[in-house]
Formats: sequence, C-alpha cells, structure tokens
Amino acid sequence: MVQRDDAVIVNALVRQALVSAQEVMGENGLNAVLRTSGLERYVGNFPPDNLEPGIQSLEYARLNQTIEEFYGRGGRGMLKRIGKASFQYGVREQAALLGVAGVALKLLPEKQRIKFILNGMANALKKSNAQVNAWVEDSNTLAYLEDTCAICHGRKSTEPVCHLYTGSIAEAVRWATGEAHEIIETLCMAKGDPYCRFEVGDVIKDG
Repeated sequence: MVQRDDAVIVNALVRQALVSAQEVMGENGLNAVLRTSGLERYVGNFPPDNLEPGIQSLEYARLNQTIEEFYGRGGRGMLKRIGKASFQYGVREQAALLGVAGVALKLLPEKQRIKFILNGMANALKKSNAQVNAWVEDSNTLAYLEDTCAICHGRKSTEPVCHLYTGSIAEAVRWATGEAHEIIETLCMAKGDPYCRFEVGDVIKDG
C-alpha cells in the first residue's frame, strides 16, 4: 500500500501519544517539542478522546523525528519509553478496544499470548481508523507489520526509525507474557521497504 498524502491520526491516538510523551519527558520537554514540530496548538490543550481525525500522519511523523533529534543519542531510548507508556495507557483507558478486558491469558501457551496481543493492537488501530492496514505474521517467528505506519510517514533513513512502535510492541509482549522480549524492526518504510515489520525475538535475560 502506498502511503496516502491525506493520511490522518485520530484524536484518541494523538491524545494517547501526548499523554505518554508528557509522562516520560515532562510538561516542559513536551511543550518544547510541540513548538519545534509545529504542533503548538496542543500545548496545554490535548485533543479529546474520540475517533475524529486529529493530525496528519506527516505531522505525527515530524513529532517523532523532533523527539529523536531533540534528545540526540538518547532520543531512540526516549521514544521507546514513550511507546511503552503508550501501550500502558491503552490497557488502562482503552482495554475494550484492545480486546484485553477480562481475558485470561495465563491459560494460553506463550506464543498464543503474544499472537493475541499483537492481533489486539492491529485490530484496535484498524477499528479506530479505516485508513490503517496492520497485520500479524506467524511463521518461524511472530512479527507485527503495518504498511500505513504514521511514525515514518514521508521520512527517509538508512536505518529503521519507528522506535516508539518498537517500545509499544515490547511492552505489549511483556504485558502478555510477563517477560521482556527483544523487538527488532527488520523492515521500515523510511528505508524504502514496502512495510514496517517488527519481529518478536528472544527473551532478554537480566544482566
């Protein structure tokens, strides 16, 4: 799928991203990034929690790029932390949309738990925005894929840039399994790939 120039992010997901960013970066840090990225209209004025169109995907991509540049070498880690907070927000505020309300995941094998939550993320995005196309690949490894990714919309890079997405998926897998797994973005549309692909790797051992 070719990324549409008129692609949008709905208000609920913009709000989720901004609440999570403020939690990680602090209010002053977020406000500085919003002004730098041309989104000063959201300073102290987060969008409502609804499914109306919020911002263009190009603006959302610019917000992610600004955060990465703003924090220099720490930018990628900052975005991953925001991604983790974003998934936590989703479980807290949008459990029904994610399909996790009252689910007894502990009864399922680990691979099925991971597949369940990845499908929940893909379905939640598609339900909230008809423009989104995301799916789960189940081959030798499990992977989450999207060819409408707003994080890298219009961006060009020699390496993957969807760090916030990586953080969200990592936190989703940790939530579902109780263990931290390595998440590797093996393909990225910013590199010219046909879609972004996030592979679920091995459990990360402490130390």
